[in-house]
Amino acid sequence: MKLANALAIGLAALLALSAPAFAEETEPTIDELLDATDDIQRGESSRAVIEMHVKTSRFERTMKMKALSKGTENSLITIVEPAKDAGTSTLKVGDNLWNYLPKVDRTMKIPAGMMGGSWMGSHFSNDDLVKQSRMSEDYTAVLTQKPDPAVPEQGWVIELTPKPDAPVVWGKVVVAIRPDRVPQKIEYYDEKGAVQRTMAFEDVREIDGRKVPMQMSLIPGDKPDEYTKITYDELEFDVDLPEKTFTLEALKR
Repeated sequence: MKLANALAIGLAALLALSAPAFAEETEPTIDELLDATDDIQRGESSRAVIEMHVKTSRFERTMKMKALSKGTENSLITIVEPAKDAGTSTLKVGDNLWNYLPKVDRTMKIPAGMMGGSWMGSHFSNDDLVKQSRMSEDYTAVLTQKPDPAVPEQGWVIELTPKPDAPVVWGKVVVAIRPDRVPQKIEYYDEKGAVQRTMAFEDVREIDGRKVPMQMSLIPGDKPDEYTKITYDELEFDVDLPEKTFTLEALKR
């Protein structure tokens, strides 16, 4: 949650949640809706405690992490539980990604050939953490549904097709947004029209005056019984994070 714009995903799914406020009486444009969806996992800065539960056909595991982020360029994620993985960290600076493995005291930069690999055994890829694609810029959008006062739960549905030469891998993306302008679901399709994965946003709460989905689930299209679920246990916005927070030295702490 290319993390999906979801974390697009991703890990953007592990970055700060921050949705811009709209005046309720103003009808949003398609670009405003898409930008709000992209930025629901981004903020000026944030500190969070996150639980990630991964279920596959081979195993189930739960990890608790601390996550720090500053803008869209910098993030630091450190596992605190279980004890056997504690201290394992991932640092993102721009398009660069490093992992620190405390058991062998080794810092490894993720090479281009491994960007498609799984991040921490989840359904998110390393590439999801560093992607910078924006739906309003990389796709041609068509509004296929609008809110209906007679149907309280009906929101917007936007169908996206990639622009020529856009740096995306999806053949089509369908975004469902609630009437209160919080994303509800994003479906990612391949060029043959098959759903490759779905990102669902749940447990919406108000934090610091912002409506924030505190839980996100990524479900692979070909394995509907599998998922990676991210739950925010703690979330704080606009925290003071010095630049040295996002360095290789800080990665080992």
